[in-house]
Amino acid sequence: MSAMNWAVLLLWLVSLVSYGLYRGRGSSTVNSYLLAGNTMPWYAMGLSILATQASAITFISTTGQGFVDGLRFAQFYFGLPIAMVILCVTAVPIFHRAKVYTAYEYLESRFDAKTRALVSTIFLIQRGLAAGIGLYAPAVALSAVLGWSDRWLAALIGLLVVLYTTTGGIKALTWADVQQMTMIFLALLLSLLVAVHALPHNVSFPDAIRLASFAGRLNIVDFRFHPSDRYNLWSGLIGGGFLALAYFGCDQSQVQRYLTGKSIAQSRLGLLFNAVVKIPMQLFILFIGAMVFVLSLFAPAPAIYQPAEAARVARKATWPAVESRYRAAFEERRQAAFAAANDSAAVPAFRAAQAKFERARVGALHQVSPDFDDTNYIFLSFIKAYLPVGLVGLVIGVIFSASMGSTSGEINSLATVSVIDIYSRFLVRNRSDRHYLWASRGFTVFWGAYAVCFAAFGARGFGALIERVNIVGSLFYGGLLGVFVLAFFCRRVKGTAAFFAVLAGEAAIFWAATFTQLSFLWYNVVGCTVVVSVGLLLSGRPATRKS
Repeated sequence: MSAMNWAVLLLWLVSLVSYGLYRGRGSSTVNSYLLAGNTMPWYAMGLSILATQASAITFISTTGQGFVDGLRFAQFYFGLPIAMVILCVTAVPIFHRAKVYTAYEYLESRFDAKTRALVSTIFLIQRGLAAGIGLYAPAVALSAVLGWSDRWLAALIGLLVVLYTTTGGIKALTWADVQQMTMIFLALLLSLLVAVHALPHNVSFPDAIRLASFAGRLNIVDFRFHPSDRYNLWSGLIGGGFLALAYFGCDQSQVQRYLTGKSIAQSRLGLLFNAVVKIPMQLFILFIGAMVFVLSLFAPAPAIYQPAEAARVARKATWPAVESRYRAAFEERRQAAFAAANDSAAVPAFRAAQAKFERARVGALHQVSPDFDDTNYIFLSFIKAYLPVGLVGLVIGVIFSASMGSTSGEINSLATVSVIDIYSRFLVRNRSDRHYLWASRGFTVFWGAYAVCFAAFGARGFGALIERVNIVGSLFYGGLLGVFVLAFFCRRVKGTAAFFAVLAGEAAIFWAATFTQLSFLWYNVVGCTVVVSVGLLLSGRPATRKS
C-alpha cells in the first residue's frame, strides 16, 4: 500500500482503540469489567450487537457471497425479526430479573450444576472455533493486500485484540463498536459508489441492475422447499429463526451485550433495533457484491482471486490453455453483456455466455484443487483495483477494526463464561472480586491465544467464511436452544432429564451433519426438537394430586 493508505489505516486504528479505552475507563470490578455496571443505553447495545456480527467476515465474505450467488443469502435472516420479538418477551426479562452474569448461570438455578457445566462447555467449544474463524478473516484481507503470511498476520492481529480486550472490558468494547459501526456504514456506501462509478460510461445504474437480474444475482426469495438447499424462504424463516433464537438468546457473546443494559426496556430496544436494521443491512452488503459482479462483466478480472495460488498455478504447463479459455469466455460474455444491457432479446445469449464463463472459471479454480474456493478474496481484489489512495487504507482499517471488535467481544464472552460458570463455580471458590477480575483477564489472554492458533492452522481453505461461521454455530446452537426452551416453558423437566436431553440433541445434530444432506440451518431445528422431546420423555407425566 502507499504511504497515504498506511497513514489512514494507522490513524483509524489508533482513534478506534483510544476512544474505546477512554469510554471504558473505570472497569475495575468484575461487574464493570463484564457487564459495564449495567449502564449501557439501548442504541449502544443495539450497535454493539450489530457490530459483533458485522465483523471482517461481513466485508470479505458477504460481499463475495453476493458476487457469486446474489441476494439469496438474505433469506438466512428472514426469521431474525420474529426471533427478536420472542426474545424480548421471554429471555430479556428472565435474565435481567435473575441478575446473572451469563445465560448458563441461570440454568443452575433452574436445573442443576452439571447441566450448567455441560452447556457452558458446549458454548466454549463452538464460540472458540467461531472466534478463530473470525480472526482469520482480516488475516486474509491483509495477506492479499500486503503479501504477508496470513498465519503471521493472524498472530499479530490476535495480539492486538488481546491487548485491547484485557484493558477496558465490555464497556470499552461496546463504545468502540458504536464508532466502528458508523465507519462500517460509510465504507460500505463508498464502496458501492465506487463500483457504480467504475462501470463503462454507456452502462447506466439501471442497466447494471438489469444485468444483475439477468444473471440471477437479484433473486431474493426462493419459494421452493428442499431440505438440502441452504437458502430458501422456508430454511430462512424456520431454520434461520431457530438459529437466531439460539444465537441471540443462548450465546453469551450476544446475551452479555443486552445484560449490560440499564433496564429491561433498554435491552428490548437494543434487540428490536437489530430486528429492524439487520435484513436491510445484509441486503445492502450483498447488493454491493452484485454490483461488483456487474463490473466484472466489463473489466478484466483474475481467473483466480487468491494471489498466492494464482502465482503458483501460473507456473503449471497446463495454465496457458486454461487461461486462454477463460479470457475467450470473458470476452464473449463482455460483448453479450453490452448487448443485453440495451436489448432484452439478447438476454438468452448473455445467460449462455455467463454459463460458459462460469465453466471456464471453475476449470481455472480446479488448477488449484477440485474444492478450491476463492470467494473470500473477491471483494479484496476490487478494493485494491478500484478504490482511490487513502480510501483503500480506510476500508482496510475498517475491515481490520471490525474483526478486532467482533473477536474481542467473543473473547470477552468466552472469558466471562470461563470465570463465572467454570472457574469460580467449580475450581476456585470464594475469592475476592479483585482475584476474579484478574482471572477474567487471564482467561481473555488464553482464549485470544486459542483463537490465534485456530486461525493460523485450522481456518484455511474454509470457503465462504460467512457460511462457515454459521455452519459451526449450527452444530451446537440447536442443543443450546432446546435446553433453554425446557428451562423457560417446561417446569416439570428437572436437571438430569435436561442434561441427557442436551447430549441427545447434540448427537442428533452430528448424525444429521454426517449422514444426511440436510442444510445446516435445519440442524438448529433438529437439535432443539430432540432436546425438548427427550427432556419431556425422560421427565414422564406430571404426578397427579390425590383428593
